[in-house]
Amino acid sequence: MVEIVGLGPAGSEYVSRHTLDRIAAHRHRWLRTAIHPSAHVVSDASTFDHLYESADSFDDVYHAIVETLVAAAHEHGEILYAVPGSPLVLERTVRELIADPRVRCVINPAIGFLEMAWARLGIDPVEERVTLIDGHMFATAATDVRGPMLVAHCHANWVLSEIKLAAEDTIDASNDECEVVILHHLGLPDERVVTVRWSELDRTLEADHLTSIYVPALATPVGRELISFHRLARTLREQCPWDREQTHHSLVTYLLEETHEVVDAILALDPEDPSTDEHLMEELGDLLYQIEFHAAIAEEEGRFTMGDVARGINDKLVRRHPHVFGGETSDDLVASWDAIKSAEKRAKGLDDGPFAGVPVSSGSLGYAAAVLKKAEKAGVPLSPNLTTVADLERLTDVGEHLLAVVAECRRRGLDPEVVLREVTNVHRANAEQRLRA
Repeated sequence: MVEIVGLGPAGSEYVSRHTLDRIAAHRHRWLRTAIHPSAHVVSDASTFDHLYESADSFDDVYHAIVETLVAAAHEHGEILYAVPGSPLVLERTVRELIADPRVRCVINPAIGFLEMAWARLGIDPVEERVTLIDGHMFATAATDVRGPMLVAHCHANWVLSEIKLAAEDTIDASNDECEVVILHHLGLPDERVVTVRWSELDRTLEADHLTSIYVPALATPVGRELISFHRLARTLREQCPWDREQTHHSLVTYLLEETHEVVDAILALDPEDPSTDEHLMEELGDLLYQIEFHAAIAEEEGRFTMGDVARGINDKLVRRHPHVFGGETSDDLVASWDAIKSAEKRAKGLDDGPFAGVPVSSGSLGYAAAVLKKAEKAGVPLSPNLTTVADLERLTDVGEHLLAVVAECRRRGLDPEVVLREVTNVHRANAEQRLRA
Protein backbone atom coordinates (compact mmCIF):
# COMPACT_ATOMS: atom_id res chain seq x y z
CA MET A 1 0.00 0.00 0.00
CA VAL A 2 1.17 3.53 -0.84
CA GLU A 3 -0.20 6.29 1.40
CA ILE A 4 0.03 9.66 -0.32
CA VAL A 5 0.09 13.05 1.41
CA GLY A 6 0.44 16.63 0.20
CA LEU A 7 2.81 19.16 1.74
CA GLY A 8 0.77 22.25 0.97
CA PRO A 9 1.58 25.27 -1.20
CA ALA A 10 4.32 26.89 0.88
CA GLY A 11 5.82 26.58 4.38
CA SER A 12 5.06 24.03 7.09
CA GLU A 13 2.31 26.26 8.57
CA TYR A 14 0.12 25.09 5.68
CA VAL A 15 0.68 21.38 6.41
CA SER A 16 -2.30 19.92 8.29
CA ARG A 17 -2.05 18.07 11.61
CA HIS A 18 -3.59 15.04 9.90
CA THR A 19 -0.80 15.03 7.31
CA LEU A 20 1.86 15.23 10.04
CA ASP A 21 0.23 12.30 11.86
CA ARG A 22 0.21 10.19 8.68
CA ILE A 23 3.88 10.99 8.05
CA ALA A 24 4.77 9.91 11.59
CA ALA A 25 2.87 6.63 11.11
CA HIS A 26 5.33 5.37 8.48
CA ARG A 27 8.92 4.21 8.70
CA HIS A 28 9.52 4.07 4.93
CA ARG A 29 9.11 7.51 3.35
CA TRP A 30 9.63 8.98 -0.10
CA LEU A 31 9.52 12.58 -1.32
CA ARG A 32 8.90 13.41 -4.96
CA THR A 33 11.23 16.35 -4.43
CA ALA A 34 13.03 17.88 -1.49
CA ILE A 35 12.98 21.27 -3.25
CA HIS A 36 9.87 22.52 -1.46
CA PRO A 37 9.52 24.85 1.57
CA SER A 38 7.79 22.21 3.72
CA ALA A 39 9.76 19.15 2.60
CA HIS A 40 11.65 19.11 5.90
CA VAL A 41 8.56 17.82 7.75
CA VAL A 42 9.17 14.44 6.09
CA SER A 43 12.36 13.42 7.83
CA ASP A 44 14.47 10.40 6.89
CA ALA A 45 12.96 10.29 3.41
CA SER A 46 14.37 9.27 0.05
CA THR A 47 13.85 11.74 -2.80
CA PHE A 48 13.67 11.52 -6.58
CA ASP A 49 15.50 14.77 -7.31
CA HIS A 50 18.34 12.87 -8.97
CA LEU A 51 15.95 11.58 -11.64
CA TYR A 52 15.09 15.11 -12.78
CA GLU A 53 18.77 15.67 -13.52
CA SER A 54 19.53 12.35 -15.22
CA ALA A 55 16.37 11.33 -17.12
CA ASP A 56 15.82 12.33 -20.74
CA SER A 57 12.20 13.44 -20.26
CA PHE A 58 9.56 14.04 -17.61
CA ASP A 59 7.78 10.89 -18.81
CA ASP A 60 10.91 8.91 -17.92
CA VAL A 61 11.03 10.59 -14.49
CA TYR A 62 7.41 9.77 -13.72
CA HIS A 63 7.77 6.18 -14.89
CA ALA A 64 10.88 5.66 -12.76
CA ILE A 65 9.18 7.12 -9.67
CA VAL A 66 6.15 4.87 -10.04
CA GLU A 67 8.29 1.76 -10.56
CA THR A 68 10.40 2.57 -7.49
CA LEU A 69 7.36 3.17 -5.29
CA VAL A 70 5.58 0.01 -6.43
CA ALA A 71 8.70 -2.06 -5.74
CA ALA A 72 9.11 -0.44 -2.30
CA ALA A 73 5.46 -1.08 -1.41
CA HIS A 74 5.88 -4.76 -2.30
CA GLU A 75 9.05 -4.95 -0.22
CA HIS A 76 7.86 -3.12 2.91
CA GLY A 77 4.10 -3.63 2.73
CA GLU A 78 3.27 0.02 3.46
CA ILE A 79 5.13 3.19 2.45
CA LEU A 80 4.54 6.95 2.49
CA TYR A 81 4.79 9.15 -0.61
CA ALA A 82 4.76 12.95 -0.10
CA VAL A 83 4.27 15.46 -2.89
CA PRO A 84 4.18 19.29 -3.00
CA GLY A 85 0.78 20.96 -2.76
CA SER A 86 -2.24 18.70 -3.12
CA PRO A 87 -1.84 15.07 -4.27
CA LEU A 88 -4.79 15.43 -6.63
CA VAL A 89 -3.83 18.62 -8.49
CA LEU A 90 -1.47 18.21 -11.45
CA GLU A 91 0.42 15.33 -9.83
CA ARG A 92 1.15 12.95 -12.68
CA THR A 93 2.88 10.32 -10.52
CA VAL A 94 -0.14 10.14 -8.20
CA ARG A 95 -2.48 9.60 -11.14
CA GLU A 96 -0.28 6.82 -12.47
CA LEU A 97 -0.05 5.17 -9.05
CA ILE A 98 -3.83 5.24 -8.66
CA ALA A 99 -4.22 3.61 -12.08
CA ASP A 100 -1.56 0.94 -11.42
CA PRO A 101 -3.21 -2.41 -10.57
CA ARG A 102 -0.06 -3.64 -8.80
CA VAL A 103 -0.52 -1.39 -5.78
CA ARG A 104 -3.29 0.05 -3.56
CA CYS A 105 -3.24 3.78 -2.82
CA VAL A 106 -4.66 5.82 0.04
CA ILE A 107 -5.00 9.53 -0.77
CA ASN A 108 -5.05 12.18 1.96
CA PRO A 109 -6.44 15.62 1.05
CA ALA A 110 -4.25 18.67 1.44
CA ILE A 111 -4.21 22.39 0.72
CA GLY A 112 -2.84 23.03 -2.75
CA PHE A 113 -1.56 26.14 -4.49
CA LEU A 114 -5.00 26.75 -6.01
CA GLU A 115 -6.57 28.07 -2.81
CA MET A 116 -3.65 30.46 -2.37
CA ALA A 117 -3.93 31.60 -5.99
CA TRP A 118 -7.69 32.31 -5.77
CA ALA A 119 -7.10 34.31 -2.60
CA ARG A 120 -4.38 36.45 -4.18
CA LEU A 121 -6.33 36.96 -7.40
CA GLY A 122 -9.55 37.71 -5.50
CA ILE A 123 -11.71 35.54 -7.76
CA ASP A 124 -14.13 32.65 -7.47
CA PRO A 125 -12.83 30.06 -9.97
CA VAL A 126 -16.27 28.49 -10.39
CA GLU A 127 -18.04 31.75 -11.18
CA GLU A 128 -15.19 32.87 -13.44
CA ARG A 129 -15.00 29.40 -15.09
CA VAL A 130 -11.23 29.28 -14.79
CA THR A 131 -9.49 26.41 -16.58
CA LEU A 132 -6.42 24.85 -14.97
CA ILE A 133 -3.61 24.22 -17.49
CA ASP A 134 -0.24 22.46 -17.21
CA GLY A 135 2.40 24.86 -18.51
CA HIS A 136 4.28 22.02 -20.21
CA MET A 137 1.24 21.29 -22.37
CA PHE A 138 0.00 24.84 -22.89
CA ALA A 139 0.10 24.77 -26.70
CA THR A 140 -2.24 21.75 -26.84
CA ALA A 141 -4.14 21.95 -23.55
CA ALA A 142 -5.24 25.54 -24.23
CA THR A 143 -6.40 24.69 -27.74
CA ASP A 144 -10.13 25.20 -27.14
CA VAL A 145 -9.88 27.60 -24.20
CA ARG A 146 -10.54 31.30 -24.57
CA GLY A 147 -9.81 31.97 -20.91
CA PRO A 148 -9.49 32.68 -18.11
CA MET A 149 -6.75 30.17 -17.30
CA LEU A 150 -4.49 29.41 -14.38
CA VAL A 151 -1.28 27.92 -15.77
CA ALA A 152 0.78 25.80 -13.37
CA HIS A 153 4.18 24.07 -13.66
CA CYS A 154 5.82 27.27 -14.94
CA HIS A 155 9.03 26.17 -13.23
CA ALA A 156 11.54 27.90 -15.53
CA ASN A 157 11.78 30.94 -17.77
CA TRP A 158 12.00 28.75 -20.85
CA VAL A 159 8.53 27.39 -19.98
CA LEU A 160 7.24 30.96 -19.78
CA SER A 161 8.90 31.70 -23.14
CA GLU A 162 7.17 28.75 -24.79
CA ILE A 163 3.82 29.82 -23.37
CA LYS A 164 4.36 33.36 -24.65
CA LEU A 165 5.33 32.17 -28.12
CA ALA A 166 2.42 29.72 -28.31
CA ALA A 167 -0.06 32.49 -27.55
CA GLU A 168 1.53 35.50 -29.25
CA ASP A 169 -0.78 35.30 -32.28
CA THR A 170 -3.92 34.96 -30.18
CA ILE A 171 -3.52 37.53 -27.40
CA ASP A 172 -6.60 39.70 -26.99
CA ALA A 173 -4.66 42.88 -27.75
CA SER A 174 -2.48 43.34 -30.80
CA ASN A 175 -0.78 46.35 -29.18
CA ASP A 176 0.54 44.23 -26.27
CA GLU A 177 -1.71 45.96 -23.72
CA CYS A 178 -3.15 42.60 -22.71
CA GLU A 179 -1.78 41.58 -19.31
CA VAL A 180 -0.97 38.37 -17.46
CA VAL A 181 -0.51 37.87 -13.72
CA ILE A 182 2.60 36.08 -12.45
CA LEU A 183 2.11 34.30 -9.10
CA HIS A 184 5.45 33.55 -7.46
CA HIS A 185 6.29 32.00 -4.06
CA LEU A 186 2.75 32.42 -2.70
CA GLY A 187 2.67 32.18 1.08
CA LEU A 188 6.41 32.75 1.48
CA PRO A 189 8.20 35.88 2.73
CA ASP A 190 9.38 36.76 -0.80
CA GLU A 191 5.94 36.30 -2.38
CA ARG A 192 5.33 38.25 -5.58
CA VAL A 193 2.09 38.83 -7.48
CA VAL A 194 3.01 40.84 -10.58
CA THR A 195 0.85 42.01 -13.46
CA VAL A 196 2.87 42.34 -16.67
CA ARG A 197 2.42 42.69 -20.40
CA TRP A 198 2.77 39.51 -22.44
CA SER A 199 6.07 40.66 -23.90
CA GLU A 200 7.52 40.77 -20.37
CA LEU A 201 6.21 37.37 -19.25
CA ASP A 202 9.57 35.60 -19.37
CA ARG A 203 11.69 38.64 -18.42
CA THR A 204 10.21 39.76 -15.10
CA LEU A 205 11.58 37.27 -12.57
CA GLU A 206 13.40 33.96 -12.28
CA ALA A 207 10.65 31.35 -12.37
CA ASP A 208 10.87 28.15 -10.33
CA HIS A 209 8.64 25.29 -9.16
CA LEU A 210 6.52 27.74 -7.11
CA THR A 211 5.61 29.93 -10.11
CA SER A 212 2.30 29.98 -11.96
CA ILE A 213 0.49 32.50 -14.16
CA TYR A 214 -3.08 33.70 -14.53
CA VAL A 215 -4.31 34.45 -18.06
CA PRO A 216 -7.48 36.59 -18.06
CA ALA A 217 -8.42 35.85 -21.68
CA LEU A 218 -7.23 34.82 -25.13
CA ALA A 219 -8.87 36.21 -28.27
CA THR A 220 -8.55 32.92 -30.14
CA PRO A 221 -7.77 29.49 -28.66
CA VAL A 222 -4.09 28.59 -29.01
CA GLY A 223 -3.31 26.47 -32.07
CA ARG A 224 -7.01 25.83 -32.72
CA GLU A 225 -6.71 25.49 -36.47
CA LEU A 226 -3.71 23.14 -36.38
CA ILE A 227 -5.24 20.92 -33.70
CA SER A 228 -8.53 20.80 -35.60
CA PHE A 229 -6.69 19.84 -38.78
CA HIS A 230 -4.72 17.21 -36.84
CA ARG A 231 -7.97 15.65 -35.61
CA LEU A 232 -9.53 15.78 -39.08
CA ALA A 233 -6.64 13.80 -40.60
CA ARG A 234 -7.17 11.04 -38.02
CA THR A 235 -10.94 11.04 -38.55
CA LEU A 236 -10.49 10.59 -42.30
CA ARG A 237 -7.98 7.81 -41.71
CA GLU A 238 -10.47 6.02 -39.48
CA GLN A 239 -13.71 6.57 -41.42
CA CYS A 240 -12.95 7.20 -45.12
CA PRO A 241 -12.65 3.90 -47.09
CA TRP A 242 -10.05 5.35 -49.48
CA ASP A 243 -7.94 6.85 -46.70
CA ARG A 244 -8.00 3.57 -44.76
CA GLU A 245 -6.50 1.67 -47.71
CA GLN A 246 -3.49 3.95 -48.15
CA THR A 247 0.06 3.14 -47.05
CA HIS A 248 3.28 5.14 -46.92
CA HIS A 249 4.25 3.69 -50.31
CA SER A 250 0.88 4.25 -52.01
CA LEU A 251 0.99 7.94 -51.04
CA VAL A 252 4.38 8.64 -52.64
CA THR A 253 2.80 9.63 -55.97
CA TYR A 254 0.47 12.11 -54.28
CA LEU A 255 3.29 13.52 -52.18
CA LEU A 256 5.32 14.23 -55.31
CA GLU A 257 2.30 15.72 -57.12
CA GLU A 258 1.46 18.05 -54.25
CA THR A 259 5.12 19.10 -53.96
CA HIS A 260 5.28 20.01 -57.64
CA GLU A 261 2.00 21.93 -57.35
CA VAL A 262 3.49 23.97 -54.48
CA VAL A 263 6.48 24.77 -56.71
CA ASP A 264 4.14 25.85 -59.51
CA ALA A 265 2.24 28.11 -57.10
CA ILE A 266 5.51 29.69 -55.94
CA LEU A 267 6.59 30.34 -59.52
CA ALA A 268 3.20 31.94 -60.21
CA LEU A 269 3.43 34.37 -57.27
CA ASP A 270 2.78 37.96 -58.29
CA PRO A 271 3.63 40.72 -55.76
CA GLU A 272 0.91 42.86 -57.33
CA ASP A 273 -1.78 40.17 -57.17
CA PRO A 274 -2.82 38.97 -53.67
CA SER A 275 -4.94 36.21 -55.19
CA THR A 276 -1.73 34.33 -56.07
CA ASP A 277 -1.08 34.08 -52.34
CA GLU A 278 -4.39 32.28 -51.98
CA HIS A 279 -3.28 29.70 -54.53
CA LEU A 280 0.02 29.11 -52.73
CA MET A 281 -1.80 28.84 -49.39
CA GLU A 282 -4.13 26.21 -50.86
CA GLU A 283 -1.27 24.15 -52.28
CA LEU A 284 0.71 24.36 -49.02
CA GLY A 285 -2.40 23.04 -47.27
CA ASP A 286 -2.56 20.08 -49.66
CA LEU A 287 1.10 19.32 -48.99
CA LEU A 288 0.60 19.66 -45.24
CA TYR A 289 -2.21 17.12 -45.41
CA GLN A 290 0.17 14.62 -46.99
CA ILE A 291 2.53 15.06 -44.02
CA GLU A 292 -0.35 14.64 -41.56
CA PHE A 293 -1.51 11.57 -43.52
CA HIS A 294 1.86 9.84 -43.16
CA ALA A 295 1.97 10.73 -39.45
CA ALA A 296 -1.55 9.33 -38.98
CA ILE A 297 -0.50 6.02 -40.56
CA ALA A 298 2.60 5.83 -38.37
CA GLU A 299 0.60 6.70 -35.24
CA GLU A 300 -1.89 3.96 -36.08
CA GLU A 301 1.00 1.50 -36.31
CA GLY A 302 2.44 2.72 -32.99
CA ARG A 303 5.66 3.94 -34.60
CA PHE A 304 5.60 7.74 -34.24
CA THR A 305 3.20 10.68 -34.14
CA MET A 306 2.85 14.15 -35.65
CA GLY A 307 4.08 15.46 -32.31
CA ASP A 308 7.26 13.42 -32.73
CA VAL A 309 7.72 14.88 -36.22
CA ALA A 310 7.30 18.46 -34.98
CA ARG A 311 9.53 17.87 -31.95
CA GLY A 312 12.21 16.27 -34.11
CA ILE A 313 12.45 19.13 -36.59
CA ASN A 314 12.30 21.67 -33.75
CA ASP A 315 15.23 20.03 -31.96
CA LYS A 316 17.19 19.62 -35.20
CA LEU A 317 16.82 23.28 -36.15
CA VAL A 318 17.93 24.38 -32.68
CA ARG A 319 20.97 22.08 -32.88
CA ARG A 320 21.91 23.33 -36.33
CA HIS A 321 21.72 27.00 -35.40
CA PRO A 322 24.19 27.43 -32.54
CA HIS A 323 24.83 30.95 -33.80
CA VAL A 324 21.20 31.74 -32.92
CA PHE A 325 20.55 29.62 -29.82
CA GLY A 326 24.02 28.82 -28.52
CA GLY A 327 25.76 32.15 -28.40
CA GLU A 328 28.18 31.34 -31.23
CA THR A 329 28.98 33.75 -34.05
CA SER A 330 28.07 33.23 -37.68
CA ASP A 331 31.67 33.48 -38.94
CA ASP A 332 32.11 29.72 -39.29
CA LEU A 333 28.47 29.01 -40.07
CA VAL A 334 29.02 26.69 -43.05
CA ALA A 335 31.69 24.61 -41.34
CA SER A 336 29.62 24.41 -38.18
CA TRP A 337 26.52 23.36 -40.12
CA ASP A 338 28.38 20.54 -41.88
CA ALA A 339 30.03 19.38 -38.65
CA ILE A 340 26.69 19.25 -36.83
CA LYS A 341 25.02 17.28 -39.63
CA SER A 342 27.95 14.88 -39.76
CA ALA A 343 27.82 14.33 -36.00
CA GLU A 344 24.07 13.66 -36.17
CA LYS A 345 24.55 11.01 -38.85
CA ARG A 346 27.33 9.29 -36.93
CA ALA A 347 25.21 9.25 -33.78
CA LYS A 348 22.44 7.48 -35.72
CA GLY A 349 24.83 5.06 -37.42
CA LEU A 350 24.08 6.54 -40.85
CA ASP A 351 26.35 7.03 -43.83
CA ASP A 352 28.64 9.98 -43.17
CA GLY A 353 30.39 9.90 -46.56
CA PRO A 354 30.78 12.88 -48.88
CA PHE A 355 27.59 12.01 -50.81
CA ALA A 356 25.42 11.26 -47.78
CA GLY A 357 22.08 13.03 -47.85
CA VAL A 358 21.74 13.23 -51.64
CA PRO A 359 18.29 11.69 -52.36
CA VAL A 360 18.60 9.24 -55.25
CA SER A 361 14.86 9.59 -55.90
CA SER A 362 15.14 13.28 -56.83
CA GLY A 363 14.90 14.46 -60.43
CA SER A 364 17.94 13.56 -62.51
CA LEU A 365 19.00 17.17 -63.13
CA GLY A 366 18.76 18.05 -59.43
CA TYR A 367 20.47 14.78 -58.49
CA ALA A 368 23.36 15.50 -60.88
CA ALA A 369 23.74 19.05 -59.54
CA ALA A 370 23.81 17.78 -55.92
CA VAL A 371 26.44 15.12 -56.70
CA LEU A 372 28.63 17.67 -58.49
CA LYS A 373 28.36 20.04 -55.52
CA LYS A 374 29.19 17.32 -52.98
CA ALA A 375 32.15 16.10 -55.04
CA GLU A 376 33.56 19.60 -55.32
CA LYS A 377 33.19 20.16 -51.56
CA ALA A 378 34.93 16.83 -50.89
CA GLY A 379 37.91 17.89 -53.03
CA VAL A 380 37.27 15.45 -55.90
CA PRO A 381 35.50 17.60 -58.53
CA LEU A 382 33.99 15.74 -61.47
CA SER A 383 34.95 16.80 -65.01
CA PRO A 384 32.44 15.47 -67.56
CA ASN A 385 33.19 16.20 -71.20
CA LEU A 386 30.97 18.71 -72.95
CA THR A 387 30.92 17.72 -76.63
CA THR A 388 28.81 18.81 -79.57
CA VAL A 389 25.44 17.11 -80.03
CA ALA A 390 26.56 15.83 -83.42
CA ASP A 391 29.33 13.77 -81.80
CA LEU A 392 26.94 11.90 -79.48
CA GLU A 393 26.62 8.30 -80.68
CA ARG A 394 26.00 6.19 -77.55
CA LEU A 395 23.70 6.48 -74.58
CA THR A 396 26.71 7.06 -72.33
CA ASP A 397 27.76 9.94 -74.59
CA VAL A 398 24.34 11.56 -74.11
CA GLY A 399 24.60 11.09 -70.34
CA GLU A 400 28.10 12.62 -70.26
CA HIS A 401 26.82 15.57 -72.27
CA LEU A 402 23.88 16.15 -69.90
CA LEU A 403 26.16 15.96 -66.87
CA ALA A 404 28.53 18.43 -68.50
CA VAL A 405 25.63 20.82 -69.14
CA VAL A 406 24.65 20.59 -65.46
CA ALA A 407 28.26 21.30 -64.49
CA GLU A 408 28.27 24.35 -66.75
CA CYS A 409 25.07 25.58 -65.08
CA ARG A 410 26.74 25.25 -61.68
CA ARG A 411 29.79 27.15 -62.96
CA ARG A 412 27.51 30.01 -63.98
CA GLY A 413 25.49 29.88 -60.75
CA LEU A 414 22.34 28.62 -62.46
CA ASP A 415 19.86 25.95 -61.36
CA PRO A 416 19.61 23.42 -64.21
CA GLU A 417 16.01 22.58 -63.25
CA VAL A 418 15.01 26.25 -63.56
CA VAL A 419 16.98 26.79 -66.75
CA LEU A 420 15.45 23.79 -68.52
CA ARG A 421 11.95 24.65 -67.28
CA GLU A 422 12.18 28.23 -68.52
CA VAL A 423 13.47 27.22 -71.94
CA THR A 424 10.83 24.51 -72.20
CA ASN A 425 8.11 27.03 -71.30
CA VAL A 426 9.32 29.33 -74.07
CA HIS A 427 9.11 26.52 -76.63
CA ARG A 428 5.74 25.44 -75.23
CA ALA A 429 4.37 28.97 -75.63
CA ASN A 430 5.68 29.11 -79.22
CA ALA A 431 4.03 25.77 -80.00
CA GLU A 432 0.72 26.90 -78.51
CA GLN A 433 0.88 30.11 -80.54
CA ARG A 434 1.46 28.15 -83.76
CA LEU A 435 -1.47 25.87 -82.92
CA ARG A 436 -3.77 28.85 -82.44
CA ALA A 437 -2.62 30.46 -85.70
